[in-house]
Amino acid sequence: MIISRTPFRISFAGGGTDLPSYYLKEGGQVISTTIDKYLYVAVKRQTAIAEHKFRINWSKVEFKDHIEDIEHPIVREALKMMNIDFPLEISTFADIPAKTGLGSSSAFAVGLLHALHALKGEMVTKGNLAAQAAELEIEILGRKIGKQDHYSAAYGNINVFGFFKNGHVSVDPVIYKPEIKIAIENHLMMFYTALKRDANEILKIQSDNTPNNHETLTKMKSQVEFIREMLSSGKNLHGLGHILNQGWSLKKSLADSISSEEIDGFYNKALEAGALGGKLLGAGGGGFFLFYIEPKNQQELKKQLSNLYQMPFKFDTGGGTRITYYDQEHV
Repeated sequence: MIISRTPFRISFAGGGTDLPSYYLKEGGQVISTTIDKYLYVAVKRQTAIAEHKFRINWSKVEFKDHIEDIEHPIVREALKMMNIDFPLEISTFADIPAKTGLGSSSAFAVGLLHALHALKGEMVTKGNLAAQAAELEIEILGRKIGKQDHYSAAYGNINVFGFFKNGHVSVDPVIYKPEIKIAIENHLMMFYTALKRDANEILKIQSDNTPNNHETLTKMKSQVEFIREMLSSGKNLHGLGHILNQGWSLKKSLADSISSEEIDGFYNKALEAGALGGKLLGAGGGGFFLFYIEPKNQQELKKQLSNLYQMPFKFDTGGGTRITYYDQEHV
């Protein structure tokens, strides 16, 4: 048996510039971090006498004898990509529900491919894992999503990702002192709106609107370097809150489906409680809100958003996706 552990991510700035509709013309840039919330994938060979060749355990349980019959699209295409032709059981479980803005589908793609490579006794680089996962979701499945989630899940920690016109992706770790990490963590709070949405649908609209949103996306991309400098220097950390506020205003203008009257209500309550800024994570439309707020005001924010679940978290520094269990005798 093999078990992989892959972190979820939060993006600070530049989201949307990792869509092909933008970066193939202008080049994109995103700054994000992974957090200490994970998605796990367990894969195990079955014996030849198994009743069905494939058992897939996710929100439903599938028993299939042919790969083409597997309903889960990522599982089906990953098995084809990896040339898996032996009886296999796959199970997945996570700390956070899917479709909540933390890159769950991409984390699953990365974690599953990582586990399958390990099952076959293959070493694979983080860059190749991310590229394979992005190819699976974007090119094979045709999802209108960006590449940032695959690379963030694969590499972990805080990084600036560059997306170039030729399709190349650069990974530039952000250098920061431990005390800066702690200071930022102490000023960030996440709240679950309990609103789920289909990121693919929202990003499809956003992608189609890219020509009209070019100037806005370029402004969002320019925020990346300001945040990198804050984290590296440790100066003017409150500026992160102001940039998140500016970025949220820009992001909302990309597509009507990104926000709503209810979502705006949550955000305005946060500002009234003392938050300097924030944003909906992921494509928008629901999921988790991230706020930057001084510790002295955090109890008031909890009070204002008492009907939402506040999720404590820290930044993940474990290096992205990893194999946490490897049983050589039962692979």
